[in-house]
Amino acid sequence: MMDEALRQDLSLGREYYLRGDHAKAKEYLESVAERAQTFADVFNMLGIIYHGLGQFSKAQRAFEQALKVNPAYSEAALNLSVLYNDLGKYEEARAIYNHALRITKQKAQELDPFIAGKLANMHSATGDAYLSAGLYNEAIDEYRKALKLRSGFVDIRLKLANALRDAGQLDAAVTEYQHALRDKPEYTPARLALGLAYYAQGKADIARQEWQDVLRRDPKNERARIYLNMAQP
Repeated sequence: MMDEALRQDLSLGREYYLRGDHAKAKEYLESVAERAQTFADVFNMLGIIYHGLGQFSKAQRAFEQALKVNPAYSEAALNLSVLYNDLGKYEEARAIYNHALRITKQKAQELDPFIAGKLANMHSATGDAYLSAGLYNEAIDEYRKALKLRSGFVDIRLKLANALRDAGQLDAAVTEYQHALRDKPEYTPARLALGLAYYAQGKADIARQEWQDVLRRDPKNERARIYLNMAQP
């Protein structure tokens, strides 16, 4: 049975953590962790705090302990995967990430939005790594996986469109740029890039219309002005 002092430290630690006061939360949560090894959320919170402080070894041990207590703790698995990625342990990060996917049995549309967003961003980060290595098809696949989880992430859709463009798939790229602009018409980076895709297709007139639209919204946009000058007949 939990003694009253431990119960109080646990309650205060969780409360301070939820308030965002990680310094005070750390004091109480560490006290709990020293006396009890059975609270997975305590170790997950400590892992997040340590990670934020740059204490990566402590963060790793905390997340691993959270998963030892509760192997199905998807939040701790995701946090550990992010930490491994920061440490350059990419294989370990992928293994933990796959573990998080396996234990998340719900379909993507039924996922908690927070978890779905984290998974989408992890796919996006993997896509970025592939793209930097010139592996366009692999990057495109990762961006599509991300958008399957969170279709409204226009920044990821822009990455997908850019990867398609760089892979020479201009028609597909245009489709994705247009999709991004349907979701967020004021998203200037997508409109600028759409103009470039049209220009690469030989559709200079349509390209200029996109860049002129940018200037109507933002008369000081230097990039749009440069593109317009480049595309003058």
